[in-house]
Amino acid sequence: MLDMNEMLKIIVERDASDLHLSVSKFPVMRLHGGLDMIDPEILTPEDTERLMREITPPRYQQMLQENGSCDFAYSYSERARFRCAVMRSKGHLSVVMRLIPSRIMTWEELGLPEASVGHVLKAHRGLVIVTGPTGSGKTTTLATMIDWININRQVHIITVEDPIEYLHPHKRAIVTQRELHVDTPSFHFALRGALRQDPDVILVGEMRDLETMEAGLMAAETGHLVFATLHTIGAAETINRFVDAFPVNQQEQIRAVLSVALTSIISQTLMPRASGKGRVAAYEILHNTPAVANLIREKKTNRILSTIQTSAKQGMITMDDYLINLYRKGIITGEMCLERAYSRDEMQTKMLSVGGGEGAGEY
Repeated sequence: MLDMNEMLKIIVERDASDLHLSVSKFPVMRLHGGLDMIDPEILTPEDTERLMREITPPRYQQMLQENGSCDFAYSYSERARFRCAVMRSKGHLSVVMRLIPSRIMTWEELGLPEASVGHVLKAHRGLVIVTGPTGSGKTTTLATMIDWININRQVHIITVEDPIEYLHPHKRAIVTQRELHVDTPSFHFALRGALRQDPDVILVGEMRDLETMEAGLMAAETGHLVFATLHTIGAAETINRFVDAFPVNQQEQIRAVLSVALTSIISQTLMPRASGKGRVAAYEILHNTPAVANLIREKKTNRILSTIQTSAKQGMITMDDYLINLYRKGIITGEMCLERAYSRDEMQTKMLSVGGGEGAGEY
């Protein structure tokens, strides 16, 4: 049986994204979106317990005992950092470790045009929401954005994360990074406290509850640039999810505030490349123009998609248009393009007009 360091070495050297350890299963890694075996030996309950203790600090072992799960960051020597999730399943322990890239990605590597979001990063107030399912690269996108601000603006950046993944040294900005359960008990507690700490830019790792959403919205409304994530898909759904989190008697007021405070929504998904080597992100970008603000206030979010389609000059793009562009360049397969499309029927029509997309070259 390989020990934890040997398995982490394989993850780093193979550039895999995740390590999975579960009882009655051999250790596997997620490589280019699929699952590959690392070691043929089946894990026992004793194995997962031992491997968990190798990486889990005592305070998180206590949290695991009390809550049945815990999340934390782990440094593998000087070579890599991992985001770790340990949980109980059928009375046994399971471990998932996600490799955090050792460096912050460039705009070109992200596939996110700097021209589409540059004005967002220069803003002095507003709410920027990065959305997508778990594992879609939201944290990576936010790290690149925060790094740009760190390099280009003389500001105070406060981040609240669970756990801290990317480390941001002071550059032109001052960066204060706070970790949940280590530096603060909750997101909303840290967010309310941040307003008394002279911030210019605030990053909230995740808007998990009503109090955090309310505090984030208030911070954006009162002159701070706030970045946050939500586990939603698409700009319109994100707005609806945000508003619906509040009691019905507050929703009209929240729509009015959001229509003013919102700056942008960036929705993303991560897919395997057609070449089988690595993954690529696709994005939907919405910026809050007067037309969009009016749709939010009037509860007409069903019309936001068509507004994005006609606002390319403002740096907006729909997810389906981004996907068809990737397909046209041969970067993703037709099957993947259809799988991630909002409208499968419309996407099939677009793909027919493209022709032999899968034969096209890579970037």
